[in-house]
Amino acid sequence: MYYLGLDLGSLSCDAVLIDEQGDIVAAAVVPTGARNLEAIERAKAEVLSAAGIGADAVRATVSTGYGRDRVADRLAAVTEITCHARGILALRADTRVLIDIGGQDSKVIRIDSQGRVEDFAMNDKCAAGTGRFLEAMARALQVDIEQLSDLDHGAMQNITLSSMCTVFAESEVVSLIADGTAVNEIVKGLNRSIASRTASLVKRVCPDLNGYPVAMSGGVAHNNGVVRALGEVLQCEVTVPDRPDAIGALGAALIARDKSR
Repeated sequence: MYYLGLDLGSLSCDAVLIDEQGDIVAAAVVPTGARNLEAIERAKAEVLSAAGIGADAVRATVSTGYGRDRVADRLAAVTEITCHARGILALRADTRVLIDIGGQDSKVIRIDSQGRVEDFAMNDKCAAGTGRFLEAMARALQVDIEQLSDLDHGAMQNITLSSMCTVFAESEVVSLIADGTAVNEIVKGLNRSIASRTASLVKRVCPDLNGYPVAMSGGVAHNNGVVRALGEVLQCEVTVPDRPDAIGALGAALIARDKSR
């Protein structure tokens, strides 16, 4: 039998299918768009097709994310905090601090050695520093969002954006471009600003990292520049697992398996 985890976020619906041993059989990330029910069905169809199985082989489904209650055939709907902690521990058992930056919110989770959530902090009132923020900055710079990952290479200045509000930051970026500031310098400034904002969340849940292993999940973890900037600000290595955007869905799938035993 197989177990399905679905993480319905603002930008994507992530699905992970695991077997009885907890190994990932298939994973999919599809855009959510305005029709999240369609995204759910598409994500499910993609993982089932990739695994070569039918829906009847899925013993249980657990959903998470802001749209978790939209999944009709779920065994349970579980919070993102719990699912992300469960997912990262399955891949990197030594993780004690997880930074998750998604499409519209950021969260930092402190996890104990048994995988229990000790504390967490969220920035869910503003999209600053999230995937939505980076999309707006990419538009202002007239580049694809995927290009932002390495556009900071060679930057020497320490530009600091005066505002992390998406609207004001976009206006500031446009002004910097008009002043002739190099794109790589602007991107470095964006990355540093995101890292500094995220670091303040880290300090709320873990005032002293004290050598705690730090990992990062969420779609923004694909952005190498942001990961590098976080490592510099926190003065530690920030590791990124494979498929960082599917960590919540993996945790949901593992919880589905656990609840079915």
